[in-house]
Amino acid sequence: MQALVEGIGWGIFLTFLIGPIFFALVQAGIEYGFRAGAMVGAGIWFSDILYIIFMYLSFQYLQELSETDGFIFWMGLAGGIILMSFGVGTFLSSPPKINYDQDLEVKKKNPYLSLFTKGVLVNAVNPFTVFFWLGMMSALSLKINWGSQEKIIFFSAIIGTIMCTDLLKVYLAKQIRKKLKASHLHWVRWITGGALFAFGIVLIWRCWTL
Repeated sequence: MQALVEGIGWGIFLTFLIGPIFFALVQAGIEYGFRAGAMVGAGIWFSDILYIIFMYLSFQYLQELSETDGFIFWMGLAGGIILMSFGVGTFLSSPPKINYDQDLEVKKKNPYLSLFTKGVLVNAVNPFTVFFWLGMMSALSLKINWGSQEKIIFFSAIIGTIMCTDLLKVYLAKQIRKKLKASHLHWVRWITGGALFAFGIVLIWRCWTL
């Protein structure tokens, strides 16, 4: 029970963080509808699960690697550049025309696979994601009374909570689009693109000043 409660608590904590993941989810939900937003979310959850499995199996090595000179800098630099690229692409692209009664059919140039991939990349290149899961592994290593079952429950509770809250964000974003005009969608793109670009710059600046 303790593992379940703690996992849900951490999942709720992550819900209130406003970062590139939040903007990617909201943009997809507003522009393309629930299914498209859910695909971005699926990419985010998939990369989280991969991080958990990979770090669980190679925790000691990753802990040593994170302490090597230049690791944080180069990882932050690469992540910042990718986030800035996403930001520029989002800012310069045109929003789709919306059918307000149903989810917009995602055309070939914007397949669901690309939305899934965007979710994977936006989450995977974010150093916060890496160090959050690494921190969770470190915290669990101190819980010597927890076996494999408790750890699985803990991580499942975090991911399950994230999935539920992300889907809620996408659903609310879809409801918001019913009140938006075409001109508002350009603002959504500009704000999302600007936010992703800004997160990239801040990430690079923080790594540069470490």
